[in-house]
Amino acid sequence: MTDNASKKPDAAKGGEGQAMWGGRFSAKPAELMQAINVSISFDKRLWAQDLAGSRAHARMLISQGVIASSDGEEILEGLARVEDELLTGTFPFRDEYEDIHMNIEARLRELIGPVAGRLHTARSRNDQVAVDFRLWVREACDRSAAQLEALQNALLAQAEQYADALMPGFTHLQPAQPVTFGHHLMAYVEMFGRDADRFRDARARMNECPLGAAALAGSPFPIDRHATAKALGFDRPTANSLDSVSARDFALEALSAATITATHLSRLAEEIVLWTTPMFGFIKLTDAFTTGSSIMPQKKNPDAAELIRAKVGRILGSLTTLTVVMKGLPLAYSKDMQEDKVPTFEAFDALELSLLAMAGMIADLTPNTAKMAAAAGAGFSTATDLADWLVRTLNMPFRDAHHVTGSAVKLAEGLGVDLADLSLEHFQAIEPRITAEVYAVLTPAASAASRISYGGTAPAQVRAQIARWKELLG
Repeated sequence: MTDNASKKPDAAKGGEGQAMWGGRFSAKPAELMQAINVSISFDKRLWAQDLAGSRAHARMLISQGVIASSDGEEILEGLARVEDELLTGTFPFRDEYEDIHMNIEARLRELIGPVAGRLHTARSRNDQVAVDFRLWVREACDRSAAQLEALQNALLAQAEQYADALMPGFTHLQPAQPVTFGHHLMAYVEMFGRDADRFRDARARMNECPLGAAALAGSPFPIDRHATAKALGFDRPTANSLDSVSARDFALEALSAATITATHLSRLAEEIVLWTTPMFGFIKLTDAFTTGSSIMPQKKNPDAAELIRAKVGRILGSLTTLTVVMKGLPLAYSKDMQEDKVPTFEAFDALELSLLAMAGMIADLTPNTAKMAAAAGAGFSTATDLADWLVRTLNMPFRDAHHVTGSAVKLAEGLGVDLADLSLEHFQAIEPRITAEVYAVLTPAASAASRISYGGTAPAQVRAQIARWKELLG
C-alpha cells in the first residue's frame, strides 16, 4: 500500500482546489457558494457512522464480486487508518471537500491512491448521508431512552422513601386534595416511561437501511442491500429508492418525541422552582444544583431547573425548523435537506444535558416533610372526603353532598377555621344526620389513606406502583 498523504492528487481525481464532483465543471465555485454549501463544520459529527456505512458497503461489494477482493481489502485497511486519525484528532478536515463524506473519501485517496474511488461504486452521497443520519438518530433515540430510565430510577428512589409523606395535590395551582410526595413523583415516572416508549417506537420505525438506493433510482450493480442492512444493525433495507433518500420523517418523529420529553421535563422543572421558594418551602437543593446572586447574598437560585425549563424552546424550535425545511420538497433529494442535521444535533444535545441534570437534581433534593404535611390540609383540601362520607354513610346523592359540603366550607371560611375545627353542632346545623364519625375523614392523612383505588395516592397503592416500575426497569 502506498501512502500518498504528502502528494496533491490532480484535479481530475478530485484534487486540492477541485471538488470531488468537478469533472462537469470548469471553474471553482464562488466563495459565497462555497460558504453556503459547506457542511463539514457540523456534519463531521457523523464520521463514525460514515465509516461504519463505508465498511459495510465495501464488504458487500467484495462479497458480490463488484470490486476485487484485493481492492476491497486495501479500502478497508485505508478506512482503518482514517479512523485512527479521527480518533487521535489528526484527521485533516477541509472545507474544500464540503462534507464528512467527501472529506473521508478524499483522505482515503491520499492514503491508498486511486483504488479509493472504487468505494463509491453503487452508492451516492444521497443514500450515504441518509444512512449516516439514520444511524446517528437511531443512536440518539437509544441514548435518550437510557437516560430517561436513569431519571425514572432517581424518581423511584425518592418516591419509595417518601411514599407516606403528605403534601397538597393541586388543580389550577390551588390546593385540591391531599396526596403523598411519592405519588406525585410517580406521576413523572409514568410520563417519562411513555417518553422512553416513544423513542423506542421511533427507533423501530426508522430501523430500515437506505444504503444502496444510490442517488434516487437504485443501482444497476448486483448489490446485496439485505447484507448491508444486517451489517449495520437494521431490520431490513428500505423498500423504495426514492423514499430512501428523501425521507426525514424518522428525524421528525425523534424530534417530536424529544419535544414531548422536554415538555415533561419543563413541567417538573417548574415544580422544582416553585417548591424551592420560601413561600412553598417543600424541598431543598444543595449547592450542586443552585447558584447565587452577584448582588443579593441571601439568594440560592434553582438555575439548573430554570435552564431545563427553557430547553423546550430550543428543542421545539428544532422540530419546527426541520418541519418547515421538509414541507415543500418534491422527491427525491434536495440540498435543503442539508439543514436537517444542525437542528437535530442541537435538540438532542439539549435533551441529553437536561435529562442528566434533572436526574441529578432529583437525587439531590431533600423534601421538607413537615412543611408539606402542614400545607396538605390547606384550602379545605378534605372537602371532597366530607362529601364522600355523606354519600357513603348517609346515602346522600353526591350532588346533594356537594351542596352540603360547600355550605360547611363557607361556614368554616367565615369563622377562619379548617373543616376539622368545626364543631359537631356546626355540622348538624347544616345537615342534622352528621355524626362525630365525620371527623375521622377530615385529616389529610386519612384522606390520602382512603384513596385505595388502583393508581390512587394511598401509600399502599404508591408502593405497588413503585414495585411494578422496579420490575419493568429491571
